[in-house]
Amino acid sequence: MIRSGFLKTRILFAACILAATVASNPAFSQEPAAESRIETAAKQALLVDGETETVLFQKDPDAPFPPASLAKMMTMEIVFAALRAGELRLDTEFPISEHAWRTGGAPSGSSTMFAKLNSRVPVEALIRGTIVQSANDAAIAIAEGMEGSEEAFAQRMNERARELGMTASRFVNPTGLPADGQEVTVRDLLTLARHIRATYPELYKIYAEPAFEWNGIFQRNRNPLLAMELGADGMGTGYTEASGYALVGVTQKGGRVTLLAMSGLETSKERAEEARRLLTWAEEAFEPRTLFESGASIGAANVFGGSSGSVPLAVRQPVTLMVPVDAPDRVSAQIRYNGPLIAPIEEGDRVASLEIRVDEDIVLTQALYAGTSVFAGDFADRAMGAVKELAVGWLRAF
Repeated sequence: MIRSGFLKTRILFAACILAATVASNPAFSQEPAAESRIETAAKQALLVDGETETVLFQKDPDAPFPPASLAKMMTMEIVFAALRAGELRLDTEFPISEHAWRTGGAPSGSSTMFAKLNSRVPVEALIRGTIVQSANDAAIAIAEGMEGSEEAFAQRMNERARELGMTASRFVNPTGLPADGQEVTVRDLLTLARHIRATYPELYKIYAEPAFEWNGIFQRNRNPLLAMELGADGMGTGYTEASGYALVGVTQKGGRVTLLAMSGLETSKERAEEARRLLTWAEEAFEPRTLFESGASIGAANVFGGSSGSVPLAVRQPVTLMVPVDAPDRVSAQIRYNGPLIAPIEEGDRVASLEIRVDEDIVLTQALYAGTSVFAGDFADRAMGAVKELAVGWLRAF
């Protein structure tokens, strides 16, 4: 009872951690500087730096919406993982069933690779049809070929999504065609995009292919970013009447990788323009800064019942942040832990986290580890710790 009573959430503030860096580094005051605030017509949006994982912009990133063809990203992850595991080969052939043909093929009026009814299509072609042409017949053929039905394949999609940490998304089919209960978030989509790009680099390159032809029909890639001079190398688009126009895009330019997911645009033109504007702004309005070197001690946490009343907190890797060029003073940090910590504590134990904010938004979170060991104290140490915590807790109540 005493132990659980002491496990309260405590937040320590470290105001303006960049103040010294700003004062000593003239690069922060270079002109001209892009405005570090922006708005978007998208209903949901998330813009993230690929290397530091700094959140550059967010707008309702956890609000669910129907994924449309962006669901095919999850379908492709299942296929890529199966290829890596030896479950599939690129020359494995799957049939185009009547269901795949009518629901996602030529008669459907939806995105299709125009595969012939009852033909057998290699997995390699089905992948390109799904990615480049956003083909529903290709996605259904994959689902039926691998799991026997769309429903069984969707179950596998959901299991894999949970494994990847996509906790707010649910898939009902491999195509993204409208279905009750099918939803994603832009945060989950970027989790998926980052995973696919990092885990399957050779297959990921297909997302940048400009066109694909099957059954004598040539179709261009539907991703508008590929035609822009933004360094785009993936991923895809989607549209439903319920959620509007959506996009997931990845760019690599000047040594920087940027990931964007957005939804809720009214037209395909607006989607393309907003994506270009956000990605250009991300390139111009931020620059990287290393806030803490690897192993740096950045604060301390209180310890109860130990040989010491506190333990230093350190990072294991450099903490690098994309900082607003024109307003670095908007950056602050918080150390968050459940405290006081209970002795004994081993050096290297993960005991806290560092939350870095721009204004009120958390843009980066890093784990903090015990910099030294704190052994269990004797009776006097524990008694003194109890008195101290009782006094501090009594004062906090006021």
